[in-house]
Amino acid sequence: MTGTARFLSFLCSLSVAVLVFSGPSGAAELAKPKGEVLLTLSGNVSNQNAGDKAEFDFDMLHALGVTKIETATAWTQGTKTFEGILLKTLVDAVGAEGSTAEVIALNDYKVDIPMKDFTDYPVILAYQMDGERLKIREKGPLWVVYPEDDNPKLKNKQTQAKWVWQVKEIHFK
Repeated sequence: MTGTARFLSFLCSLSVAVLVFSGPSGAAELAKPKGEVLLTLSGNVSNQNAGDKAEFDFDMLHALGVTKIETATAWTQGTKTFEGILLKTLVDAVGAEGSTAEVIALNDYKVDIPMKDFTDYPVILAYQMDGERLKIREKGPLWVVYPEDDNPKLKNKQTQAKWVWQVKEIHFK
């Protein structure tokens, strides 16, 4: 993805986020999910909709804007096209603060990702690969994806360890 395309994708995501999360007074309001909850955001989040947490269904994630990344992975054959939400956009939408995002998978596997990664690179939380929604057996429903092909310095074991799949929760600390 070119720099211009990334910038336009960011502007689109930001515009949608403002429309989705701004109430009449301009204060951030996070709607409650109407469908199955795919993702819970916890910890240092200021915009919540489920007690002290923020929950998202697919439509809520999709409404924040779609970002595409084309990259090869260590777990798939050839280059794949991933679609999802920029993690930076998600952080902004819930007012998350801190230095670390603890990403938790369905099997309770946990990885700490520096939140700086989300501003340094267009890291996405993918829900689609090659036009198909990710299923649990295909590393879904949500998968942290780094743009390795666009950033060769990300092709290393440290970055690969951050490619958490079957994501259910992100805890900000």
